[in-house]
Amino acid sequence: MEFRKLLTDKNTLILGGKNSKNNEEIVEQVGKGEDVFHTDAVGSPFVNIKGKARRGDARQAAVFCATFSKEWKKNKSDVIVHQFKGRDIYKNKGMKEGTFGVKKFKKIKVKKEEIQEFLERWGK
Repeated sequence: MEFRKLLTDKNTLILGGKNSKNNEEIVEQVGKGEDVFHTDAVGSPFVNIKGKARRGDARQAAVFCATFSKEWKKNKSDVIVHQFKGRDIYKNKGMKEGTFGVKKFKKIKVKKEEIQEFLERWGK
């Protein structure tokens, strides 16, 4: 299946899932040291920065993730996004398709204005 794609201002490729099956495929192809993003709330794409992230890439990936989340679509307000490494993702038996656990992460607050600017710029 095709992923959502974005090239950052630094020309770094970012991939995002479109549904639970696609999120499974995203996580399968993530490198152990690569950065991954998902909103604090359920109903978001998993987003992966391919290769080594450059300055500003993480912020753009977080905004990309927040833009396609149910949290944004439902509330149109700031969205909390988790950033973690591929090595910190795990899947237990019985977890639903597209659902994963994460051992450690950092939180990024994506402001409503950033999402609106992204939508204006990229027309997504």
